[in-house]
Amino acid sequence: MGVSGFGVLLFVASLVSIVCRRFRVPYTVGLTLAGLCMGFIPNLPTIHLTKDLIFSALLPPLVFEAALQIRWTTLKNDLTLIVTLATLGVLLSALIVTGGMAFMFGWPILSAFVLAVLLSATDPVSVIATFKEIKVADRLKLLVEAESLLNDGTAAVLFSLAIAAVEGGIFSPVLVLGNFVYVVIGGMAWGAAIAILGVGLAGRAHDHLVEIILSLLAAYVSFLVAEKFHCSGVLASLTAGLIMGNSKVFVREADHGRDPLESFWEVVAFVSNSLIFLLIGLQLAERPLLAALMPICVLIGLSLIGRGFAVYGTCALFTRSRYRVEFNAQHLLVWGGLRGALALALALAMPANLTHRQEIIDLTFGVVAFSTIVQGMTVQPVLRKLKLLSSPSEAP
Repeated sequence: MGVSGFGVLLFVASLVSIVCRRFRVPYTVGLTLAGLCMGFIPNLPTIHLTKDLIFSALLPPLVFEAALQIRWTTLKNDLTLIVTLATLGVLLSALIVTGGMAFMFGWPILSAFVLAVLLSATDPVSVIATFKEIKVADRLKLLVEAESLLNDGTAAVLFSLAIAAVEGGIFSPVLVLGNFVYVVIGGMAWGAAIAILGVGLAGRAHDHLVEIILSLLAAYVSFLVAEKFHCSGVLASLTAGLIMGNSKVFVREADHGRDPLESFWEVVAFVSNSLIFLLIGLQLAERPLLAALMPICVLIGLSLIGRGFAVYGTCALFTRSRYRVEFNAQHLLVWGGLRGALALALALAMPANLTHRQEIIDLTFGVVAFSTIVQGMTVQPVLRKLKLLSSPSEAP
């Protein structure tokens, strides 16, 4: 992507954001539709959405920015529930989709599991944007955002293990467990180490500009270093964001407060999301998704069923505890579990020799398109129907 192409996309994103705000449409939906329309413009320079572009440039700041906003004091109150949703829930959802694809289309189990895992990662950007406009209870916002961040990490780890099995590695329960622990703990350790180093340096600088630069470095360096050592880059950036966002060095009332840091990361997140969803729309225009309409529809149904089992099944375990989640909130967690950037990044990262590779990529684009446009557009009516809007006294 050249400088001119980057500038054009940002200009389009700005116009789309203005229009979406005027008509109260989630801007991620508007961006995807705008990208889709741009894809049919003749002689438009080709801009490809690649695994490297998502993983190396766009995903780290999105994960870091979301984690930066989460307060540990509120997260710890629901941490057990969130971790269970992001681990047991992801695995349960993946198994449902795997079984469905193997039974209905005769796919090999490993290929079906790869597809199922990458679709288990949720991306709540449209949902959170809607939350900011119409206000919901703080706990529901936390559950949606924190669970999506953690299940991104789980999905990425399971995906790497599934790919290792596909490529002919030794596959045993002990080895899988060992690799899982290494990838998870290693990613969190790299994120923590780099964040602590950044906090230490920022504490000596006492300069909000230095803090911003250090936070930007932490987002990318933690992700890339963890990936270099075959650990989870998503969990590394997540851990770094949580630590920095809850550090007294970055969170203070005096002087500049959090405003410069928050404003900077709000811009970074807007740019990253704008590029991702515009490029998704552009890629949709190039893919023969109509030829795969029936499998896409089936997979959308399986994904929703899997998500339903994940949410309702997990929440049932906590019915008689302080972690209990009301049924109307559970419905929103199911419908608001949108698929987005990570699913596409993982799909594009698959090895060339994987059986059904091209079909997996096309099916993933189809599910992401439905998720972004249909589910993203209907989140606000669903919130109203489920009576999940907070009263003025409950609004954040």
